[in-house]
Amino acid sequence: MKRFLSTLIILASATAAFAQIPSMHAPPPESVSVSGTGRSSVTPDRFTFTVGVQTVAPTVDDAVTQNNKRVATVIAALKAAGVKDADIQTSNFNIWPQQDYQEGRQLPKILGYQVTNSVTVRSTKIADAGRLLGIAISSGVNNATGINFENSDPARGRDSGLKAAFDDAKAKATLLAQAAGRTLGRVLTIHEGAQQMPPQPYPVQRAMAMEARVADVPVESGTQEQSYTVSVTFELR
Repeated sequence: MKRFLSTLIILASATAAFAQIPSMHAPPPESVSVSGTGRSSVTPDRFTFTVGVQTVAPTVDDAVTQNNKRVATVIAALKAAGVKDADIQTSNFNIWPQQDYQEGRQLPKILGYQVTNSVTVRSTKIADAGRLLGIAISSGVNNATGINFENSDPARGRDSGLKAAFDDAKAKATLLAQAAGRTLGRVLTIHEGAQQMPPQPYPVQRAMAMEARVADVPVESGTQEQSYTVSVTFELR
């Protein structure tokens, strides 16, 4: 009899303990998942532009020698205008043969050589962009590829952009829940992804070098737009 009662007590205890363990097969809460987008605008705080010198001569040595002199003059003028050594960088150097293709000839005739040397200038003084471009052109630049305005701190505008993205997601989820005759509950998951819109290049027209001082180039930095996205899952009630 004692043995029988002990067995019943053990079985009863095991059943009670099992009842306290949450079911591993409980269905997940009903939910709705949406994505939202938010944007913020910031004023650029730095710029870069790339300018170069192109020379053509009958021989490689002549073309390179002429190019070296003119590029050195441009760099010296930029440094004299206040650009630091660390903010001037050679970004491209090319030599191309000037070839004449004639019918009946296997190899083209070499007429001369074209040399291009480009430098990229960086600065945090936005107001100096037009002045520095004008100085570069006056000093011998005859090739320019563009100017870019950038935001050095990706965190600028982040808070307002992320909040706008979440508000957008919540508005979508609320609309969907109402359409289904439900209401929103707690937030179950949030996934964030941010994308900064690429800075828009401002084309600079190719300009031949001039003897006289070129006026400052009209430049406007505008604003830069940053885009933020979030994916949110809300519980449905």
